[in-house]
Amino acid sequence: MRRAISLPPALAALLLLTACGSDRSGTLGADAAAPTSRASVTAPPVDGVRITSVTIPSGTPTPGPSSDGVSVHADPLPTSDSGVSAAYEVTNDGTQALTYTIVFDFTTDAGEVMGNRQETVRSVGPGATVRGTVRMGVPAPGASGVTRVKVAGVTKVPAAEAPPAPGECPPSGIRLTADDGDAAMGLRVVGLRLENCGKRNYSLDGYPLLELLGKDHSPVEGVRIVRGSGGISTGTAFDEPARPLVLKPGQSALSGLMWRNTTESGTPLDVPYVRVRAQQGADPVTVTPHLDLGTTGKLAVRAWARSPE
Repeated sequence: MRRAISLPPALAALLLLTACGSDRSGTLGADAAAPTSRASVTAPPVDGVRITSVTIPSGTPTPGPSSDGVSVHADPLPTSDSGVSAAYEVTNDGTQALTYTIVFDFTTDAGEVMGNRQETVRSVGPGATVRGTVRMGVPAPGASGVTRVKVAGVTKVPAAEAPPAPGECPPSGIRLTADDGDAAMGLRVVGLRLENCGKRNYSLDGYPLLELLGKDHSPVEGVRIVRGSGGISTGTAFDEPARPLVLKPGQSALSGLMWRNTTESGTPLDVPYVRVRAQQGADPVTVTPHLDLGTTGKLAVRAWARSPE
């Protein structure tokens, strides 16, 4: 009578490694029929980010008995997690420390995106390489099987100008961040938030100061920055006048950017980076709202206003 046995950890690891293959496309793939399949890639990196391997567990038993009559079984995966992961490396070939934000897409063989994850890799020094692992986590209900992982997008900013990590207070005592934005009928709005996380009051009066930067972080020309709505949209808080504010520790203020991505004649403008100063003399923070300005050439900025308590 044939019998099923549990494998020792070392032998199980050996069996998993023998399932490895390679995929030399720009996206990593793996054979989902194996208990665990891992693939490596030699494709060029995307803005310094390269996926080095991907692991796709099947979550189903390995078929058939072995030649000696012993059945080998793979333990099923927990239903709470897909088990899909990808190892990656980030290489900074620049001359200053950079903070990278990377979006990874988890896709089927047909290229359908079943999920994505964002990873932030902070303070990668010049010439340095940092390695990490991204995990898909829990798949959406009804999602198809994932067989590939790709780098969908990369932004990188000077480490000294990167928005602070959640819960972190910069030495200035002022935390400046941007939200994910909102879009409707060609209108785009990105919110800016300034929080006094320090121990002293912070006085504020006016509008944030903006520098628009291209992919290579050089200044973008041809965009008019207007205070208030600039006629881009009516009935918004953008036309409220600036008022002096004093933020006590723990208090915050809001501002925002607004534009339309209308495209008519001319070359559309894309601005991936915005360097923001809360006011003159404040430390700069570079955010990544990706301003798809179309051919309008106009960006509205709202005055700082106290956040609702």
